Amino acid sequence: MTNTTKRGMELLHDPTLNKGTGFTAAEREALGLTGLVPEVTETLETQLSRVTEQLAKKATDLDRFIYLMGLLDSNETLFYRTLMSDPARFLQIVYDPTIGEACLKFDHILRRPLGMYLSITHKGRVREVLRNWPEKDVRFICVTNGGRILGLGDLGANGMGIPIGKLQLYTATAGVPPQGLLPIYLDAGTNNEPYLADPLYVGLRQHRPPTEELYAFVDEFVEAVQEVFPHCCIHFEDWTGVDAIALLARYRDKVCCYNDDIQGTAGVTLAGVINALKLTGGQLKDQRLLFLGAGSAAIGLANLMVSALGQQGISADVARQQIRMFDTQGLVVSGRPGLPDHKKPYAKDLPPSQPFDHTSLASECPRIIEAIDDFKPTILIGVSTVGNLFNQEVVEAMARHNAQPIIFPLSNPTEKMECLAPEAYTWSKGTVVFAGGVQLPPVHLNGHTYIPSQANNLYIFPAVGLAILATNAKLVTDEMFIEAAHAVADQVTEEQLKLGMLFPPQSEVLEVAIHTATRVAKLVFDSDLAQVPRPDDIEALVRSHVYTPSYA
Repeated sequence: MTNTTKRGMELLHDPTLNKGTGFTAAEREALGLTGLVPEVTETLETQLSRVTEQLAKKATDLDRFIYLMGLLDSNETLFYRTLMSDPARFLQIVYDPTIGEACLKFDHILRRPLGMYLSITHKGRVREVLRNWPEKDVRFICVTNGGRILGLGDLGANGMGIPIGKLQLYTATAGVPPQGLLPIYLDAGTNNEPYLADPLYVGLRQHRPPTEELYAFVDEFVEAVQEVFPHCCIHFEDWTGVDAIALLARYRDKVCCYNDDIQGTAGVTLAGVINALKLTGGQLKDQRLLFLGAGSAAIGLANLMVSALGQQGISADVARQQIRMFDTQGLVVSGRPGLPDHKKPYAKDLPPSQPFDHTSLASECPRIIEAIDDFKPTILIGVSTVGNLFNQEVVEAMARHNAQPIIFPLSNPTEKMECLAPEAYTWSKGTVVFAGGVQLPPVHLNGHTYIPSQANNLYIFPAVGLAILATNAKLVTDEMFIEAAHAVADQVTEEQLKLGMLFPPQSEVLEVAIHTATRVAKLVFDSDLAQVPRPDDIEALVRSHVYTPSYA
């Protein structure tokens, strides 16, 4: 029997309580629902079959996204039962790659606002505004200012689709209970002129403020969260690169927080590299990494690689010598005027190069190939958001220097990927070890079938979140993401590796997350960061926090 004081239409309009046709006859009589729903009592599985049938009739994944958001508005349990019934199918609809298109059109497809919209006009009373949220035991806040959404840039309030989607992944892939999740858009304006001129834009209609003003607003927000939601972990998502790095450094040693673009991306890429090296036979300490793109994702990944090598006894200075980066100004070199502090550890004593020309990729390829021939990287990582940057000559250059080149074009959505899987396998004659930023179909080449991997953060951050929830961790450390990377990598079988899979199947993502969270939770206890007693069975503790969508 549903335990609630709500009755009748009020109950049916609450998505956290509504069962639709799932209410029993006894519940209908007791809760004033008789006559308000059809007479039949259906199981959750019967309702799921109706949902999948209706989804199959939709013309596009954006239509399916809109349908599923409508389902979330009416029946939260059925929504999560749908996602968890076939993660490999449905996560591509509610998140990558569909979420990019959804964000671009977010204000035009908006139905019911989800989460909170904290405007900089609320400065001075953020605590008061946060208390308007009905759930008082919030455990995770995913917060963005819309400054750099995926590879799409400044989307302002339209970026709210990202924290909504990210938190849905916590539940759908790791079973983190949805009632403790709060998406927040921190609205300080946007510099996207078309949005400011759009009468349907739902954000603050002003340009972004100076950095000092923004950070003062974020300071108040972070302090307010500690008071209003004292057990909450703050997940920063899709801020501009400089802000992402600066804000993480500002708070990471003071409150429970992390940045998924920096640490989650780094963790999943490290997991991919660990498994790629099982195929190539190399060791992490011997790899040379060339990054195309030097934003927060690249810096986060490079820093995590340095930390991982530090665990193997390699000094940070030695590790950094194995990493080079290209950004919009060319090769990151020492002495470049205006070089941001976070890039300086990776700047090399080399001659400067010309600024990168995104409008003429053909003119850039010789410079990239020159860098490959000079540095001879074993791993090429794309976080540039420049589609088709890894052309045939670039892939062939990597193959000249490596029997099995490791190439990870990680930008998303799909049109922003530096290289697609069929190209990489064809141009390398099937020798590439590949992971991309989005899921791509199998590649058939010369009688072989390759299954391209997706280096998707969903393998990492939800599991780390589940570990944080189970242990009530005081802080979030890089070591937790390194442990998560090893845990994910260890769950890929030899047979899967032979097919080119560097990550477990998404169909198994919940169990993968539980096992990963268990290892991370053990590290939290070992690091004296837990705020709950250490149990004899850590996996049982983790599983006790896992949400299962049901009407029981």
